[in-house]
Amino acid sequence: MPTEKENMLSGKPFKAFDKELSNERAYARELVFDFNNFRPGEYAAKNELLKKLIGSTPKSFYIEQPFYCDYGYNIEIGNKFYANTNLTILDCAKVIIGSNVFIGPNVGIYTVSHPIHHEPRNQFFEQAKPITIGNNVWIGGSVVINPGITIGNNSVIGSGSVVTKDIPSGVIAAGNPCKILREVTEEDKARFSR
Repeated sequence: MPTEKENMLSGKPFKAFDKELSNERAYARELVFDFNNFRPGEYAAKNELLKKLIGSTPKSFYIEQPFYCDYGYNIEIGNKFYANTNLTILDCAKVIIGSNVFIGPNVGIYTVSHPIHHEPRNQFFEQAKPITIGNNVWIGGSVVINPGITIGNNSVIGSGSVVTKDIPSGVIAAGNPCKILREVTEEDKARFSR
């Protein structure tokens, strides 16, 4: 019979208050607490601690304090990753984030959801689906990314958006629910050329 952790990682319903998962979340919370309580200028110490917490980290990345996650080991971030304050990642499933990704403040990345029907929900069942964010993506402040979402390369998600469906590469998308507004163009690049 599979463990609750095996169920969680395979996308099947699981009970999060299982002893193994509870212990792993408690360990992650201890590391997150330590990270969030470093002095702001202790860059090297903060990144060394995050390397213990996060499943895969590159040479160059920066996460502002405070930061929150459930487990940490399900998170993979690419090179030159930047996250502003109050990033929350509920990583019951894999969260894979590409290189050159900028994340604004107060962003929530949620792989996990609860049953719609109250009976299994009241038994503390949950289910998780992975999230993938491509390279060169900018996610504006206060965005919510729901379970199972893929955001393609070179896309922008506008502030305050709630992403409920996959977003393709090379577009600007915004709103609640998040919808494609237009493609990213060469004119967008020309505005910042010197």
